[in-house]
Amino acid sequence: MKGITSALSSFSQDDIYLLEEKKEVRLTVEGQAVTITLDDVEIISEDIPGWMVANEGKMTVALDITVTDELRMEGIARELINRIQNIRKESGFEVTDKIHIRIQRHEAINKAVEIHREYISAQTLALQLELVDSLPQSNGARKVDLDEGIETLIKVEKL
Repeated sequence: MKGITSALSSFSQDDIYLLEEKKEVRLTVEGQAVTITLDDVEIISEDIPGWMVANEGKMTVALDITVTDELRMEGIARELINRIQNIRKESGFEVTDKIHIRIQRHEAINKAVEIHREYISAQTLALQLELVDSLPQSNGARKVDLDEGIETLIKVEKL
């Protein structure tokens, strides 16, 4: 039995596909011919920690779903762009209007804004993009939720 277990545990993905396709496989274990059928084994697909795995037929795809700091900051920048574009639209700005953006500092977004300042500015046609300590809502600033627990104020002015 140990010899069969050892032989099965060394199966490659192709060996497993062959067993699934032919419904049986013949092995030589310790000098003896052994036939293993699908009824003799249990084939289990397992997710790899940090990866999303999907199977279809002979195709297996694994995607690394680890969110790095770099990806998180890019996502924040994209969310900011989306919120700024919505504010532009709600304010009735023309597509070509240049703007000035003020964003109230929040520890979860400050670094992302600094790193992606040029990208955010280019995507929103901002000639100026500032991180400010305080931004009164009564002065036209709008509250935006960027993610769970990340809320800030943004003011967009046409130049």
